[in-house]
Amino acid sequence: MAEVKFEKAMKRLEQIVEDLEKGDLDIDKSLEMFEEGIKMSRVCSQKLAEAESKIEKLTQDKKGDLAPQLFPETKDEDDSEVPF
Repeated sequence: MAEVKFEKAMKRLEQIVEDLEKGDLDIDKSLEMFEEGIKMSRVCSQKLAEAESKIEKLTQDKKGDLAPQLFPETKDEDDSEVPF
């Protein structure tokens, strides 16, 4: 199977769920769609795990521990801090 993008897999999974929830499919078609849904779910889970791993690598400090990353503070035109 060619590599499926996360967004495409998620969109297809949402469509499968919608179709199955309608309840008007025969049992064979329902099982076929359920199987495809499981595959799309696994693709999404794998992509999210890969993204999480990349984020962890990018935020590790020199010792290999996760280091919190703060967003830079923004300032408005009069050079005072913008409250959140």
